[in-house]
Amino acid sequence: MSFNLRNRSLLDLQDLDPRDVRYLLDLAFELKRAKAAGNEVPRLEGKNIALVFEKASTRTRCAFEVAVHDQGGHVTFIDPQSSQMGHKESIRDTGRVLGRMFDGIEYRGFHQSVVQELARSSHVPVWNGLTDESHPTQVLADLMTMQEFGERPLHDMAFCYLGDARFNMGCSLLVGGTLMGMDVRIASPVALQPPAALVAQMRELARSTGANITLEPDAHKAVHMADFIYTDVWVSMGEPEAVWKERIAELMPYQVNTALMQASGMPRTRFMHCLPAMHNQDTELGREVFKKYGLTEVEVTDKVFESDASIVFTQAENRLHTIKAILVATLA
Repeated sequence: MSFNLRNRSLLDLQDLDPRDVRYLLDLAFELKRAKAAGNEVPRLEGKNIALVFEKASTRTRCAFEVAVHDQGGHVTFIDPQSSQMGHKESIRDTGRVLGRMFDGIEYRGFHQSVVQELARSSHVPVWNGLTDESHPTQVLADLMTMQEFGERPLHDMAFCYLGDARFNMGCSLLVGGTLMGMDVRIASPVALQPPAALVAQMRELARSTGANITLEPDAHKAVHMADFIYTDVWVSMGEPEAVWKERIAELMPYQVNTALMQASGMPRTRFMHCLPAMHNQDTELGREVFKKYGLTEVEVTDKVFESDASIVFTQAENRLHTIKAILVATLA
C-alpha cells in the first residue's frame, strides 16, 4: 500500500503528483484483472461511504456503488431531496455530521468550494465526483484507458481535447496530461480555452514532467499525430438552454467527424468521450436540439461514435476500476 495516499482526499488532480497517479493506475489495473478473474479481495469491509449528489449521474454513482460493494463496504446515497445540506444546514455542519458517521464522502455537485469545505469539516477522506471546476475521477479513468489502448507509454503519447475547455473536463485533462508528461493539445476558440492562470501553472509543471502543452484554435492542426481525440458535450450541466445557439455556432468547426479523425494522420487514432454524448436523436435533448437547430448530431457524429476507433465504453467501465483504486488506496 502506498503510504502517502492513506486518509487523503482527492478534490482535484493537483492534489496528486506523478508518482501518486502512476500508483493509482497500477492499482486500478490490478483490481480490474482481479474482478475479471473472480478473485478480488475485499479490503473495505466495515467501511461506510456517503455518496452526496447535487447533480444527476449515471457513471459516477454506479461506479462508486459497485466499487464499494465489490470491496465489501456499504454506501448511503444522499441527494438534495433527502438531506438538509445547503438548505437548512450549512455545508460545514453537514460535513461535521457525516464525518462522525462515515469513513469517507463522495461529492458530486456544482462548486469546488463545497467539496473543499466537506473535506475541511468532516476530517475523513473526501473524493470529488465532479464539480464545475474539476473532474479528477474521470480523468484517472481516461489515463487508464489511454494506457490500455496506447502502443507507447503515456509520456510518449499525444491527445487532443476539442470543445469548450474552460470547465471541469478541459481543465482536468490539461492537469492530468501534464502530470503524466504527455503531449497535450487543447483545440477550442480562444474565448473557450482553459483559464490563463491554470495554463501558466501547467506550463511551469511541464518543465519537470516533460509535458508539451499546445493551445490551437485550428482543430485540424491540433489533432495532427494525436493518439487520442477527445470531446465532450458542448453545453455543461447547469448552463441555461439559451446557450445552445451560441455554442453551436462557436463549436461546429470542432465537431469530431470522419474528416477530423483522418486529419490525425494516424491509422490507429482512438476516439474518447466522457459521456453522455449527443451523437443521434435517441434522447429527449437530442430531439429538442434537432427541432430547434436542425442538428442530427452535435459534438461527435454517430459514424465516429459507433466506429471501431471509439473506446468510450471502456472509458466508462474504467471509471469503476479507478474509483475502486482511489477508495482502496485512501481507506484500506
